[in-house]
Amino acid sequence: MVELTVTPRSSLADRPVQVHVRGLSPSQLVTLRAWLADEQGDIFQSRAFFRADGAGEVDPGCHPALGGSYTGVWPMGLLWFLQPDTLFRRLVKRDVVGSPFLLHLEVFDGLCLVTSAQDQLLASCEAERWYMGPGVQRVAIREGRVRGALFLPP
Repeated sequence: MVELTVTPRSSLADRPVQVHVRGLSPSQLVTLRAWLADEQGDIFQSRAFFRADGAGEVDPGCHPALGGSYTGVWPMGLLWFLQPDTLFRRLVKRDVVGSPFLLHLEVFDGLCLVTSAQDQLLASCEAERWYMGPGVQRVAIREGRVRGALFLPP
């Protein structure tokens, strides 16, 4: 049975996460896909192709991506290379206090250039990416023409 994990499952957006796939056949080709929907419902996604090691595992922090949104060893590549499905969209988080981005991770058998119904989903998981830590206070700043926010630690 294939297992896809992301550690930690809930973290601040600027903190690294570790993605790991276990239970594959040795040297199996797989596609890892990450996607999320922003606050307007626009989809941002990335994908990378990997070959499992001799133990049937894939770790983007150790194993190089063979293609897709990026190539080479990028531990956070699936998150760093998220691209919009709709041209000229930017990934912006406006509500930093109330809700996280919900990141979906999926692993498919073989090389999947475009995700379709016939692709074999082997495993999936979700992770929360928060933009404000617990106990942090947000104070709106409006002074003359200056607009901003001050974030005070607990």
